[in-house]
Amino acid sequence: MAQEVDREKMELPYLAVFNAASEGKVLTLAALLHNKTTEEARELLTHVTEDSQGQAAPPLVIAAKNGHCKVVRFILETYNIPVDQTGVVKFDGYIIEGASSLWCAAGRGHFDVVKDLIANKANVNHRTLTNSTPLRAACFDGRLDIVRYLIQNKADIHIANKYENTCLMIACYKGHIDVVSYLLEVGANPNSKAHCGATALHFAGECGHLEIVKELILKGATPQVNDHGMTPLMLAADSSHAEVVEYLVSLPDCDKVTKVETLELLGASFANNKDNYSLDKAYHYMYKGMVERFADDPQILHKKILPPTPAYDSRIESLTVNALEAIQDNPHALHMEALMVRERILGSSNPEVPHPIIYRGAVYADGMYFDRCINLWMHALKLRQTNNRSVQKDLLRFAQVFAQMIRLGEDVDPNILAEVMECCLRETKVAQQRYVFSCMLMHMSDSELQATFQHNMLTMMYLFGLIAAVKMDKEQDRRLKKLVYEFLRMRPQTKSGCTPLHLAVSQCTPVDDFHINDICKFPSPNITQLLIECGADVNATNNEGNTPLHLIVQYDKPISDFLTLHFIVTKLIQAGAHVDKVNNAGKAAVQTCTTGVSEVVLKTQTKVNLKCLSARAVKTHGLKYKGQVPQEVEAFVDIH
Repeated sequence: MAQEVDREKMELPYLAVFNAASEGKVLTLAALLHNKTTEEARELLTHVTEDSQGQAAPPLVIAAKNGHCKVVRFILETYNIPVDQTGVVKFDGYIIEGASSLWCAAGRGHFDVVKDLIANKANVNHRTLTNSTPLRAACFDGRLDIVRYLIQNKADIHIANKYENTCLMIACYKGHIDVVSYLLEVGANPNSKAHCGATALHFAGECGHLEIVKELILKGATPQVNDHGMTPLMLAADSSHAEVVEYLVSLPDCDKVTKVETLELLGASFANNKDNYSLDKAYHYMYKGMVERFADDPQILHKKILPPTPAYDSRIESLTVNALEAIQDNPHALHMEALMVRERILGSSNPEVPHPIIYRGAVYADGMYFDRCINLWMHALKLRQTNNRSVQKDLLRFAQVFAQMIRLGEDVDPNILAEVMECCLRETKVAQQRYVFSCMLMHMSDSELQATFQHNMLTMMYLFGLIAAVKMDKEQDRRLKKLVYEFLRMRPQTKSGCTPLHLAVSQCTPVDDFHINDICKFPSPNITQLLIECGADVNATNNEGNTPLHLIVQYDKPISDFLTLHFIVTKLIQAGAHVDKVNNAGKAAVQTCTTGVSEVVLKTQTKVNLKCLSARAVKTHGLKYKGQVPQEVEAFVDIH
């Protein structure tokens, strides 16, 4: 305690200087530094202080970020402080590491501060940890005056960030036409590619910035394909930007196939886009594309349609104008048509294809058309897994809709539940393999991979919790339990070392609050019994050495939920849970009981065992046994 107080006292001068700089109180700052030696003042002005927002920066950086020109001038003119100090700052919700004072001033649009910093020889091309420069920050903010001044002072317009996104790209993305025009004027390359293969034209088209698209085309930008096979025109269409699409398809170099498919894609986007939803526009553009197909009779441009799938009601996409006209007043048919059009044009491997499928499924779930929802979601799930995309959110979504169905008295098909569990099992195996490989390669754990693995593990637990509420025959029951067995064979564990059985008996296991908590709660008697039946190790220990028995006796609702406590304790002991096994603190389960009820329940289920009494006596009296008894006996004594 005394050490903490001393540390706080030591930090006070630094905090006071930081706050004065942050708030622009130049007189207060001068007073705080008055009578300080040069060395002491430099230490105060170079110290990195963390604030309540999670920022960590020296006074100069925070003053520049907040636009306090007088503070910046005072520090630079009075003390010999490095002008390119860096810190960690927050901008529009993003954490920026390695941000210099100039980067902060440029990003916040403080032109006077920018001038002072450059006058004091700040590095105009200083880069953050993600390779972002002050020029990029100014382009993001759309400050043409600062952009112009930085370039006049030798800022390099060609430096891209770690994703190879250029200053021109970010200005196009944000829609700053004046900045875009100036960058092109001073030599920015409109055809540079980012890591994902996108050019400035992709960013402008996807965001619907028509004037920027025109400017880029005028200055020599050529439509290219990104790594997902998307052109700027396709991105504009898929994002429902009709004006951009109509301009680009009107250009002389747009061929008939491109024009037709783009119009159809534009129409499809309006049918399943929650932000730009319009069935009238969807039909209008799909109809316009269809008419174009037949415009040059006899050279009709026929569709290469997808095979029928249950996800789209086993429908076949409209092949003629008349067929499309026949579904004009049928919303469901138009929604399915649009999804088929989109998958045909973009391709089943395109990572963007599943999003509208999932959205349409969610709309159907809200309207209680659960069969339609599940068919669509299964299709999206399989598309993603086939193309090695993460499906952890999709799997949780299934658990949620199954729980919703059960709560509403709807039947859940056990075969569909099994399919989802199989996908979850596959996903969990992949996550586990990647996590183990990462640990071996880097000699450390990868937190993101561990989080993914744990997320999938929890989803599987929720699916286990639904099994008891689903009607099924013996063969379906056998299939589901085999999947539980396969899951347990993987020996999955959370970051804290908890096995599925630990999770099943612990009141601390989190439950998703979107429908699932109506059906699944922890500790769970049903999941406990299921896991034990499928071979879960009742004596497995977590990182603290606790077995499932250690956890259940800490349940804090032993009276209101007595049956759960009694059932799980009984099941664990009947399955061979060892009551004398001690955790890392040397405590057996009975010693970790948090209530008298838990202690009574545990003791009434415990039978006196001579072997256990003997082992306890050996440990209690410190008798030597290592190397003097068989290894099996050593291990037995060790756990007591």
